Amino acid sequence: MKGLVVKSTGSWYQVADDKGTLYDCRLRGKFRLKGMKTTNPVAVGDRVVVKKDEGANVITEIEARANYIIRQSVKKTGHGHIIAANVDQVMLVVTIVFPRTSLGFIDRFLISAEGFRIPQLLVFNKQDILGDKEREWQQHVIDIYEAIGVKCLLVSAINEEGINEVRHVIANKLTLVAGHSGVGKSTLLNLLAPHIEQKTSEVSDFAQKGVHTTTFAEMFNLGNNTRIIDTPGIKELGLIDTEDFELADYFPEMRDIRNACKFNNCLHVHEPGCEIKRAIGEGEIAIERYESYLSMLGGQDNRR
Repeated sequence: MKGLVVKSTGSWYQVADDKGTLYDCRLRGKFRLKGMKTTNPVAVGDRVVVKKDEGANVITEIEARANYIIRQSVKKTGHGHIIAANVDQVMLVVTIVFPRTSLGFIDRFLISAEGFRIPQLLVFNKQDILGDKEREWQQHVIDIYEAIGVKCLLVSAINEEGINEVRHVIANKLTLVAGHSGVGKSTLLNLLAPHIEQKTSEVSDFAQKGVHTTTFAEMFNLGNNTRIIDTPGIKELGLIDTEDFELADYFPEMRDIRNACKFNNCLHVHEPGCEIKRAIGEGEIAIERYESYLSMLGGQDNRR
C-alpha cells in the first residue's frame, strides 16, 4: 500500500491511503536515509510504502521528496530534524510583542524554505495589542520582507480579523505552519478549521514566552484540496548543511547580485569590490538582513 504520512509522534506514524483511511504504522528496523543524518527519517508529508509484517503496518520505503524543511536537531549534534516534506508553501506566524519574534529567527526560517525555493508567507498576529510604536516597527519589518517577495498578512486571531485573507492564501495548497510557542498559532488554526481543536495556552508575563501546546507534527484536511501541517512551537532554528560560501544564495536579494563581486569566493564581509556591501551602503539591501547573514556565517549567533 502507498500512503501519505499525516501524523508523526516520533515512534509511530499515521498514514492515510488514497481513500483517506488511516493506518497506525511503525518503521522497519533501523530505517535511515542514505546521505542524511536525521533524528526522524520519516516526516509528515512523506509519501511512503507500507507493508504488513507480523500483523503490524510497517513503513518500508519513502518515495523521493520534492522538498523538505529541516532544522538542526536540538538533541543530537550534527543531525537534522525534518519538520515536514513535499509542501507547497510555508507560513510563519510571528508577533511583534508578547512574545517578540526576532528577525534572526524569521530569516533562519525563510532560509530553510529558500533552499528549495518554497514560497513563504509571514502572518503577523496579535494586531489587537499593538501600540503606535509597535505598529511602526511592524511596518518597517513588513517593508523588509515584502521587498524580497515574501507575502505578509496582518491578523488578530482573538478578534478574528484577517482570517479570510489567510484562508485565501492557503486555499488549494499544502501549507506548513510554524512559529514560536505563544504567537497564537493554535488559536489561528482553530479558526481556520474548528475540527482541529488544537490546545492553546497563555504567554508567561514574566518571560513573555509561550508554553509548547503542540507536541508533534500533524496534517489536517480543510477540504477542497486545502491542507495544513501544524508543527510544535519552534524555540530555536539552527541551520544544517549550509556552507559559508553558499549562504548568500539563500538570501534572494544577495543571490541576484553576488556574481558581480570582484572575487568568486567573496563572503561579503571585508573583501574589496564586494557588490553586496555596495548594495547595503546604498540602501538596496536591508541592514537587518545583512546582520542576519553575518550572524549565520560560521554557524554563530543565537538561533531565537
